[in-house]
Amino acid sequence: LPIFSSSILGNLWDITDPKSVVIMKTRNSKAVLAAALMLALFGGRCFTPAVPRASRGARASVAMRAGAQTDAIGKAAEELSKKAYPFMTQVDWNSPEYWIPPGADAMSWAKAIATIIDHGASMDMELVKKGCWAHHDAIKDLPSTGICTEAELTAMNAAIGRMIASAPQEKTMAVYDAVKPLIDPKVAPYLMSKVNEDDAKAAYEALVKFTEVVKANPITPSNPSSTVSAGSASSIGEAAGKLAGASYPFMKGVDWLDGLYGQTVPTNPQKTLKAIDKMIVMGAQMDSASLKEAANAHVTALKNMDDKAMMTEEDYKAILAGIGKTVASVPASSVMDVYNSIGGLVTSPGIPSHVYGKQNPKDAIDAYMAFMEFKDTVRAAQQKDQGITGVFNAEQNGALIGLIVLINVAGVLFMR
Repeated sequence: LPIFSSSILGNLWDITDPKSVVIMKTRNSKAVLAAALMLALFGGRCFTPAVPRASRGARASVAMRAGAQTDAIGKAAEELSKKAYPFMTQVDWNSPEYWIPPGADAMSWAKAIATIIDHGASMDMELVKKGCWAHHDAIKDLPSTGICTEAELTAMNAAIGRMIASAPQEKTMAVYDAVKPLIDPKVAPYLMSKVNEDDAKAAYEALVKFTEVVKANPITPSNPSSTVSAGSASSIGEAAGKLAGASYPFMKGVDWLDGLYGQTVPTNPQKTLKAIDKMIVMGAQMDSASLKEAANAHVTALKNMDDKAMMTEEDYKAILAGIGKTVASVPASSVMDVYNSIGGLVTSPGIPSHVYGKQNPKDAIDAYMAFMEFKDTVRAAQQKDQGITGVFNAEQNGALIGLIVLINVAGVLFMR
């Protein structure tokens, strides 16, 4: 979430270029202001500020705002949040429209997503994690409207600004160039019709100023060292190779261009958001070096996929190895939280059985059995590196199996 959100925010970075400013001044005002609305749409429902909730208290809001104001980007984030307040609160963040891909085909979006992931992987991983925690703080107590406080919005904007500041400018521009052509030109005018144009203009102007501050305050990203031991990394890598070989026939049998994978789970959007929050927390706890490795593996796979959105076996192996290391680096309790929250989303509609019914049964079973072995290797590495004695109980063991399967499949499904 924060990586994708920051990438979209970075789409407007080039407005500080004189040529871009001239172009924008010549455009119809509604088209220009629509850019701010597009930011809101892609930013996510937790980006919306509102009147501070009583449950948080004034002290929490003041502390959160003060934490964001530690540098120029933090101060600019507060100004952005303040100016964007009226505009953002006019958006219905529970609308199903925000789950619909805004034009273009699956393959084109997959290529754009590769660019977005590459942008995120170039960022300072510790700043990315701080962005994750800022989103978590906003999501955990959201009301049914999906509207967070202005202080929470400020904290997220500040975190995102610092993340973008830590990435090379050319990668930020690459996201802009990749995403812009994919948006249906009818989307912006339609969305603009739903908000007050003056409020959108104020939000847009504040965004322009924010991007200027971010661009003027670059941050040198750190080079993370892995907390996954060499022995664990080696065993997971070897197990990933075995899993890739055994499950590749199953993967090739899946129609990755099926419209099914571009749809969302039919449930309450707030319930889905809570599940996403569990993923964010788990991601924030992952080993930074392994997280970056897994991200880069996805970028390579997306770039090398064929016209059916199928990755090569070697790229698949690299993704498995990266995912295995990231899962092995987090607490078992976080694994359980993600497993339980996702299970609550997909089991009632019967999604697993429906998807299974579309596959070759033998290939699916062979893949599952290979996953079982891979799971044991990841679990052993998790216990070894975290100094855990004993073994998981049956529920935790099942959760780890399910989570690895989920992340593995999602690594390809999210190409949509």
